[in-house]
Amino acid sequence: MSVDVRTVTASEFPDWLRARRTGFMQPPVVPDDEVRQRLPYVDLGRTQGAFDNGRCVATFRSFAQELTVPGGARLVASAVSNVTVSPTHRRRGLLSRMMAADLAAAKERGEAVSTLIAAEYPIYGRYGYGPATWTTEWTVDVRRAGLDPRWSGPGDGGRVDLVDGEEIRKLGPDVHDRLRAVRHGVVSRDQRVWDVATGAARLPDQPWSEPFYATYRSAAGELEGYVCYAADDTWEAKRPECRGTVRELLALTPAAERALWRFVCSVDWMTTVTTGLRAPDDLLPLLLPDPRAALVTTHADFLWVRIVDAVRALEARTYAGSGRLVLELRDAAGLAGGRFRLDASPEGASCAPTTASPDLAMDVAELGTLYLGDESVSRLVELGRVEEAAPGAAAVADVLLRTARRPWCPDIF
Repeated sequence: MSVDVRTVTASEFPDWLRARRTGFMQPPVVPDDEVRQRLPYVDLGRTQGAFDNGRCVATFRSFAQELTVPGGARLVASAVSNVTVSPTHRRRGLLSRMMAADLAAAKERGEAVSTLIAAEYPIYGRYGYGPATWTTEWTVDVRRAGLDPRWSGPGDGGRVDLVDGEEIRKLGPDVHDRLRAVRHGVVSRDQRVWDVATGAARLPDQPWSEPFYATYRSAAGELEGYVCYAADDTWEAKRPECRGTVRELLALTPAAERALWRFVCSVDWMTTVTTGLRAPDDLLPLLLPDPRAALVTTHADFLWVRIVDAVRALEARTYAGSGRLVLELRDAAGLAGGRFRLDASPEGASCAPTTASPDLAMDVAELGTLYLGDESVSRLVELGRVEEAAPGAAAVADVLLRTARRPWCPDIF
């Protein structure tokens, strides 16, 4: 019998979860609690499975998400997650079938882009996705960092206070929402994310240990950020050698970011601090008197973007300068291809199909890589991934597209 790809019913959801667990190398027995906890938060109309003789052998789902683009606009995206194919059914085109159905539905719904976090780099370029943000993690040797051990709090009149998870569930959503207004690459969160992140909801496959939380308030009393961190209890030769791990640090102002990092790196007994996944241009290393004390332990692609509607996507963001480009986009899926004239400015842009000669030609995946302003057009030209049809067009595009700060996505989904 042929493999049937279709949306999943509530009665099939436990089997879908089993296939998902299999694909993610987790024990394939599905706890009853997992079905009960996950099903209310899954849109079955956007949840696909591949079934062979009634058994689920591949999984795929998407959900509505907002992506902040350069300039602060929030663009509705189709966020892809839970993509697996069981090892018995590899290389049969199951992912291609599910992806094609989801992208066509996203186009029909009017979602201008699709997003995902790629577990494996080589998979998603062939579906038109490009890595649009990168992430870096550092491990700080606190004793080498050169920080003043007498530090007792911010010197700007602000204050750092320890709070609990319940307080973060109340305060965190507002901090995150304000961050989305100023940092491109950040994606929306629903209440479920906050419940899981603070331990109010416990998933069977995600062991929970209660972390520490601290907030930063400015001298005026305004909440401007918070940090969540955990630590082990390691001692050697009766000396503390505790390792701290930052689970999340969100800051709305440079003062908050500086104060929260300084606080974490001053906690007694913690001799190393692992930062968690941060923007590659995070302030942290250069906050330290000796930036070499921050060792890069991870640097990798993170959020991938697939352009579904080129006109809407290009018009949604702003640009660093004013100029005009004609872009030739190739899209094997037939969703966003064509030739478009972009008239860009710091205030916004207009984009429309055109028959004018192209300045630049590229696959839609390369536009996804360029979309949030993190990559250089000139670099992609030199790599042979973008064709410069008009001399100097790459330099013009770099002036328009690049952003002063790199995009950052704090969320795995």
